[in-house]
Amino acid sequence: MIAIAAALILGCGRPADRPSTLPVAPADPGHAAPAPATQARPGAASPPPASGSPAASAPVALPVVGCPTPSCAFHAGAGAYFTCLSGGAGACFHFGAPCTPPDACMFDPADRTYKQCARSSEGSCQQWAAACAPAGRCMFNATDGLYHACDDVAGGGCKHYGALCAP
Repeated sequence: MIAIAAALILGCGRPADRPSTLPVAPADPGHAAPAPATQARPGAASPPPASGSPAASAPVALPVVGCPTPSCAFHAGAGAYFTCLSGGAGACFHFGAPCTPPDACMFDPADRTYKQCARSSEGSCQQWAAACAPAGRCMFNATDGLYHACDDVAGGGCKHYGALCAP
């Protein structure tokens, strides 16, 4: 888990290194003073100490992990679409700003179907048009509140939901 988080931070970028601006409290005569903070600098890692075992000095291969790609997902509680900053297994875990899906095919909570949105504002549709299906067929299921791959799309609805999919 730590290796994946480190790969995301290094691969996706992070804020520029900044000096610490936290004040250091004066040392208490009865306690040891905290160690001074050091800045982490990107660069070559120093080789591990030799221990005589070839496995101890073997390089560690990190899996290729892409940067998370935000999507536009329906939020059932708000009844509107928001940028999904982190999601998977049929749910969005972290929502951002309001959005409109690129194909403007949106879930209508009033009748639980997908329709083209002729005019949207702040993640909500102000004027509905004809029935549609999202390009990837990853559709919101109002029954369980999760996104599923739809195996049978008809009239903007899903007749048969399949496996969970990322919103």
